[in-house]
Amino acid sequence: MEATALLLSRIQFAATISFHIIFPSFTIGLAAWLAVLEAMSLATGNRVYHQVYEFWLKIFGVAFGMGVVSGIVMAFQFGTNWSELSRASGPIQGPLLTYESFTAFALEATFFGVMLFGRKRVRPWFYLMSCILVAAGTTMSAFWILVNNSWMQHPVGFVVQNGIFVPTDWAAIIFNHVVWVRFPHMLLGAYLTTAFCVAAVGATYLLKERYRIEAMVMVRMSLGLATVLVPLQILFGHLTGDYIHDDQPAKFAAVEGRWVDEQPAAEVIFAIPDADSQRNRLEWKVPVLGSLIASGTLDSREVGLTDFPAADRPPVLIPFFAFRVMAGCGVLMLALAWIGTAVARRGKLKKQRWLLWPLAFSFPLGFIAILAGWFTAEVGRQPWTVWGVLRTADALTPGLTPHFAAATLVMYVSVYAFIFCFGVYYILRIVRRGVFDGKVLTIWNGHVIPQTYDPGAQLVKPARSRVSNV
Repeated sequence: MEATALLLSRIQFAATISFHIIFPSFTIGLAAWLAVLEAMSLATGNRVYHQVYEFWLKIFGVAFGMGVVSGIVMAFQFGTNWSELSRASGPIQGPLLTYESFTAFALEATFFGVMLFGRKRVRPWFYLMSCILVAAGTTMSAFWILVNNSWMQHPVGFVVQNGIFVPTDWAAIIFNHVVWVRFPHMLLGAYLTTAFCVAAVGATYLLKERYRIEAMVMVRMSLGLATVLVPLQILFGHLTGDYIHDDQPAKFAAVEGRWVDEQPAAEVIFAIPDADSQRNRLEWKVPVLGSLIASGTLDSREVGLTDFPAADRPPVLIPFFAFRVMAGCGVLMLALAWIGTAVARRGKLKKQRWLLWPLAFSFPLGFIAILAGWFTAEVGRQPWTVWGVLRTADALTPGLTPHFAAATLVMYVSVYAFIFCFGVYYILRIVRRGVFDGKVLTIWNGHVIPQTYDPGAQLVKPARSRVSNV
């Protein structure tokens, strides 16, 4: 019965974190892009940047709200299903989550209101500063969450006293070497998620021949960013693999689908891992490449899963396939970004429907890659909640019954499904309505001016009289 409660609780946590991470992974990058758009609007006076900013601000508002709501609901399960984890690691995880609330969340929540409602009430420079601070807040929030999770992946700076993890070195915890590869990896993933969502919307408008100037701004800026960031993401992905290779060899073996020691090691491109027989079916692998990727040499000895006791091995199927899904998404994003940027630089993107169609359907790539990456990291960490010191089975709430676990699973998944559907519905509604309807409202230093849309014109500061009725 306890095993059933454990399985249901793990499914519940996987479901809730999967729902929740969709929205922050989108808003982190979108907040930074909105700050760039607002800065370009003020610097150039070009109203196209202003129109694109106002359009994506609406989407940002919905996604930000959904992220906050889903995060609040998610926190309850630590008390209902994982009280032993909270009790044991509370002295470390509690302060880290508090830092996130009182620094990052407080910052972004405060100036988020200025972004939504303050344009006509504050000066342009202060409004721009608010955009920058919201972007900084979302980035800091991701940092503290990654510090917390990275400590669970590679616990340092603590001692165990009466079953409690007591911090002894906060600098070691916060500046854990694992953080400085995992945090950039997550941050770049968020930026790329936003980039391909923006590119997809722009490509859709170009296919429908709507808002062509604004759509070109979306596509060119997002693909240009992705052209630079995808190679960086691949680099930090490799560095993340290096830490797993050194600190979590059982996870690395599961990701590689390697059952026995190999020297030199082959790289399994595709297979169907069979845990019962401890071998791969339908295996396709490249000799020597595994050693080159893992250790940078052609003859390194790489360990297999059978080197570890069965009780200490992670499940193989999920991390094995999740990693390949993540890598596949990265390759697709790289191809779309480089080809799209090359075509756009020649001024031919509007007419290349063969390219616009895959761009229009590229919006899920970032989300899929981030979810696959988290599945690789979290399922690959099993059977440990805090690597090497606290097993997942021991982190469960004592006396938790399968009936209670099933009830909370249904409740949480139902709430998250509603939140997800609600958020996606309103975001799609905003996209369908488009960048603007009819006349454009130019807002400058508190003045609202109706005018005929001329994308080539510059924003000009209006006369001192206010226009109250539009």
